[in-house]
Amino acid sequence: MKVAKRDRKSMLIRQIQFSIVFLLSLFAALAHASPALIPAPPSIAAKSYILMDGASGDIIIEDNANERLPPASLTKMMTAYITEYEIERGNINLKDEVLVSVKAWRTGGSKMFIKEGSRVPLVDLLRGIVIQSGNDASIAVAEHIAGSEGAFADIMNQHAGLLGMTDSHFQNATGLPMDEHYSSARDLALLAKAIIYNFPEQYPIYAEKYFTYNDIRQPNRNRLLWRDKSVDGLKTGHTEAAGYCMVASAVRDGMRLIAVVMGTSGEEARARETQKLLSFGFRYYDSVELYQAGQKLIDGRVWGGVIDNIPLGIADAVTVTIPKGQKENIQASVEMNPTIKAPVNIGDELGRIKVVLNDTTLVDKPLVALQAVDEAGFFKRIWDMIKLFFAQLFAGE
Repeated sequence: MKVAKRDRKSMLIRQIQFSIVFLLSLFAALAHASPALIPAPPSIAAKSYILMDGASGDIIIEDNANERLPPASLTKMMTAYITEYEIERGNINLKDEVLVSVKAWRTGGSKMFIKEGSRVPLVDLLRGIVIQSGNDASIAVAEHIAGSEGAFADIMNQHAGLLGMTDSHFQNATGLPMDEHYSSARDLALLAKAIIYNFPEQYPIYAEKYFTYNDIRQPNRNRLLWRDKSVDGLKTGHTEAAGYCMVASAVRDGMRLIAVVMGTSGEEARARETQKLLSFGFRYYDSVELYQAGQKLIDGRVWGGVIDNIPLGIADAVTVTIPKGQKENIQASVEMNPTIKAPVNIGDELGRIKVVLNDTTLVDKPLVALQAVDEAGFFKRIWDMIKLFFAQLFAGE
């Protein structure tokens, strides 16, 4: 009788334990499968806008992002970019003494207050462009690099083409209104990304709040530099035709976002609307680095080569932008060419890597050889071909 009671008690305990394990598994499965709950994007009072993940280049939200609009002083981002480009290549130097022309001195609008006939260090002019939004500084630099502002505009358009800025055309270095001088929110986000990642040595200038030249101290017009410690650039602009515009970038927990608003109603409005974009992106999205450049993902069998196996991977780093909490739901698959024969060169495409999140393809890139493989000697090649024949025979090929 006591044995029966103990058996029933043991069975009850096992049933309870099973129920607990089942419920925990069920809750875990539900948690794992739970969809990302993201509200509708905020309403942005601007003619056009875009929010980009700086690392991946993925667009989180946008509206009229390809519309061609007057960029006003956001134009100076391209002027600064070309300056940084030329510095990087050693064609000019931050210590260069730049001669100020009559044209640069006489230019109206926002000014650095440089004097005709004076020589100004290029590093000061770069700060005058970025921080003080100096039209005079922009023209002085354009003439220093290209000889004239018109020739510099040609260079601006060439760089726009290289950066994929398909909805931009520049006619001056300042952003002062001219027919057929335009850009778009998407293009300006691409330009901001290039400034940040291509020339990191110069980028800290964009976060400086004040610059003093000729005993005149001027503030950076980017109000978010005072309001949000994560913001570290980039540029503001305003003309009657363009309205109030802003390109801003911020970093939180290793994630960099780039926001562009064009055609807002005032200084406060452009700061407020830009902050809305940044806050939404950081709150609801993550930037996830999946693979580093040249990272080995799998080994491939090589037939007829001096070695039998070759490392395969992705040529460039891969970062994706996903809703928060969805990293564990990412799935990756590799498709490799069934037969790889020597010789193989570094970079040869030998398959594909696909990354999917909830039936949405995030990545579809070539799987490339990370090492070269030369052909083996005659007898090794013959022996490998015999083995390959039987391998394919038994595989039913």
